[in-house]
Amino acid sequence: MPRKLFGTDGVRGVANTEPMTVETAIALGQAAAHIFQDKGGSRHKILIGKDTRLSGYMFETALSAGICAMGGEVLLVGPMPTPGIAFLTHSMRADAGVVISASHNPYPDNGIKFFGRDGFKLPDEVESRIEALMFGDHLRENRPPSPEIGRAQRIDDATGRYIVYLKNTFPHHLSLDGLRLVVDCANGAAYRIAPQVFSELGAEVITIGASPNGLNINEQCGSLYPEIVAQKVRESRADLGISLDGDADRVILVDHQGDVLDGDRIMAISAESLARKRKLARNTVVANVMSNVGLEIFLKERKIKLVRSAVGDRYVIEAMRAGGYNFGGEQSGHLVFLDHATTGDGVLAALQVLSVMVERGKKASELASDLVAYPQMLLNVRMKQRIPLESMKGFQKAKGEFERMLRGRGRIVVRYSGTEPLLRIMAEGENRPEVEAIVKTLAEKAKEEGR
Repeated sequence: MPRKLFGTDGVRGVANTEPMTVETAIALGQAAAHIFQDKGGSRHKILIGKDTRLSGYMFETALSAGICAMGGEVLLVGPMPTPGIAFLTHSMRADAGVVISASHNPYPDNGIKFFGRDGFKLPDEVESRIEALMFGDHLRENRPPSPEIGRAQRIDDATGRYIVYLKNTFPHHLSLDGLRLVVDCANGAAYRIAPQVFSELGAEVITIGASPNGLNINEQCGSLYPEIVAQKVRESRADLGISLDGDADRVILVDHQGDVLDGDRIMAISAESLARKRKLARNTVVANVMSNVGLEIFLKERKIKLVRSAVGDRYVIEAMRAGGYNFGGEQSGHLVFLDHATTGDGVLAALQVLSVMVERGKKASELASDLVAYPQMLLNVRMKQRIPLESMKGFQKAKGEFERMLRGRGRIVVRYSGTEPLLRIMAEGENRPEVEAIVKTLAEKAKEEGR
């Protein structure tokens, strides 16, 4: 059945507006508790974490109520990066994990997404089952009796557990002694964890974006604004800038010169290092269709294969698991090291790059210098509704003409956002003015047909 609530990354929207309401959260909690209940009869445990948005309190309470109403036990960990929830769900042997976050979106938005007991995001079919329960009568008819209502408890040492795990992903024979790092926590979920991890490994840490007030998450800070870190790196003569997003599942780096290293460059550095150590499974990297063709050329020159997936870290991970690969990511900064984690982790990814820098005695700028990115432009067109792409005749005709004009010298990728009413138009090619003209023309065509 068509899904009404779940997008590519859970349920998302403006807090206190459909579908992100208390009523929806309660129903999600009830349905999830029913889906994940232990068939052996023991009480099932569901772990809940959140970022620093004001509405997180509201949704945390509502989800807990729904889960307890169906007999589930709730483990509350408070502000915690999304990858931290994935780790804790698996390590604490919970039946599921819930993240309350809208990732890189501004504070009025919020979202709810789930991890299974294995620490991986739920497949589409399980999300569809949760939806079916929410809109049916089954939950109402199967509430447990009063003695079987669940309870909630706080896990006070959750942060410490995650910090120890992160530090253990950094090679034990190395340290960050002598390195100066600028860390932007986006006033989000990693505002305490990230600075502590890097400083405990020996680095001098200059922290920004670590004063959340419920309203300032991602506000002119974090991975969407790497220029903030870049300026601080230059001012403080730091060795590396680390820019996380609100739930810390993605990272953008800045080298000592203040130049931005996006996910493609981080993938290039990490893939080459893994391949050099013969730790890159099947000598293959998974990236989505938005990654620059420059990455593809960089990898090919090193006899490393590139497999492309749909956009969304869950689809990168699905392709990795299906093909038996252990490394992949997205240009936006989701980096997935399956030997260490089950989802993208910004702090973990930064640690892996730092380990390469320390081990090889090189600056990040040197490690990434061989990747030559093709001019690429992405434009987001806000649409009134999701008009099927195939029905936009004028748009499709123009797109086809541009693709013939490029004749294999570039690419055009068009897709709808999975979390917002946006049509994303990306073009890539050898000539920047040509690329910009293509994107702007296609955007105008989309606006005309979307009126």
